[in-house]
Amino acid sequence: MIVAVPRTALGFDYGEKRIGVAVGQTVTRTASPLVTLPARHGQPDWLVLGKLIDDWRPDCLVVGLPSTNEGGVHPLASAIERFAGRLEGRYHRPVAFIDERLSSHAAAALRRGTRHTLDALAAQQILETWLLEAAQSPEQK
Repeated sequence: MIVAVPRTALGFDYGEKRIGVAVGQTVTRTASPLVTLPARHGQPDWLVLGKLIDDWRPDCLVVGLPSTNEGGVHPLASAIERFAGRLEGRYHRPVAFIDERLSSHAAAALRRGTRHTLDALAAQQILETWLLEAAQSPEQK
């Protein structure tokens, strides 16, 4: 019998003013919104983010990378890729990208009646999409 090893991941919905963060794990393929971090010019408080990494000890980090409705490169793509590179460099964990084109719309539908901000809920959607795709494609795990 093969037993799945639980893996924890943190998901990020990057924005120049706010960065949503969610946590999830591969066994249940579910995620929960954690927090929305303020950002200045796309830069979070790296000490606060480091505390989240220390507290949750994720095996990997997942960053939403949107494309345009036509499938083209989104205007924030290069800033998101720089953010992901900094995450990987600072915290020495692999970073995966997932298309987040519709995450904000899905998060808006979930937001009713919750205390979480749209950004944290969008991070949850990003992470759950990645968890479902990773479950279907074992080589991505």
